Amino acid sequence: MLDTKALAQQIVAHHAATFAGFAPQAAPAPTRQDPAYLAALQACSTLGFIAHDAECVAQAWQARTERTGAVQPEIWPDAPEDFDLQPVPRAQAFAPCPQHLGLYAVLPDADWVGRMARAGVPTVQLRFKSDDAAAIDREVRAAVQAVLGTSALLFINDHWQVAIAAGAYGIHLGQEDLDALSPADLQALRASGLRLGVSTHGYAEMVRADAVGPSYIAMGAVFPTTLKKMATAPQGVGRLGVYARLLRHYPQVAIGGIGAGQFAEVLATGVGSIAVVRALVNAPDPEAEATALMRAMQVAGGAA
Repeated sequence: MLDTKALAQQIVAHHAATFAGFAPQAAPAPTRQDPAYLAALQACSTLGFIAHDAECVAQAWQARTERTGAVQPEIWPDAPEDFDLQPVPRAQAFAPCPQHLGLYAVLPDADWVGRMARAGVPTVQLRFKSDDAAAIDREVRAAVQAVLGTSALLFINDHWQVAIAAGAYGIHLGQEDLDALSPADLQALRASGLRLGVSTHGYAEMVRADAVGPSYIAMGAVFPTTLKKMATAPQGVGRLGVYARLLRHYPQVAIGGIGAGQFAEVLATGVGSIAVVRALVNAPDPEAEATALMRAMQVAGGAA
């Protein structure tokens, strides 16, 4: 019989450096009594993973133990099958997008979308916040027109019905927006041919996103950001690296407080895109900054 306490200590010892900087969390109530699961649940909580993420990793650790016959405390689980992700090719999947989306500019209105698309930014997102349905319709349609004649891929944040009608390339949804979709909505969205990007902030949300087979998965916030109030702590590069290995069959976008000086360490995790917001919108010369950031990605990608 395995000593779960000793095994948990071994897991923590092997992985503490990767996940440094997180305060220990209270372990959630266990849902099974297998030693490998119990040890991993305690270890993940000690390493700072919140309850539903600790549970997710512990279940994967148990699945791997059963699959391989070995607990392997030194190896963090990253096999998609151990997290019960869809096998490739996925039974449920949205239309594909490029594996490497490059610099990904998140922008407040159609004018900004047009400026950055003409500046050569490969992927742009319209994040237009309004309760006025007519204004939303106008802005989404204007953004679709703004990228015509450029090579930019345009994602629309939230407003998926208008995005379909306007002929956008894709949409981006948060977890709450994804959960709000009815089965009929999801079927209509997939049938439209639009690409789907989904925001995630940890293991449980990644597993939830995988169930619908999005075109890409966004992961963050990687670093602290003041752009909006985040319900979860910054994930850090260590966590980003293990997330990227698990989601290696998806295009991935890293987002949240990432500056040019951090591009190399972020791209070294294997993600193929970095999203920026304030770095462009607040720049004195946004077009020049876009060129500099794309160059920084190219250099950092070569170093990675």
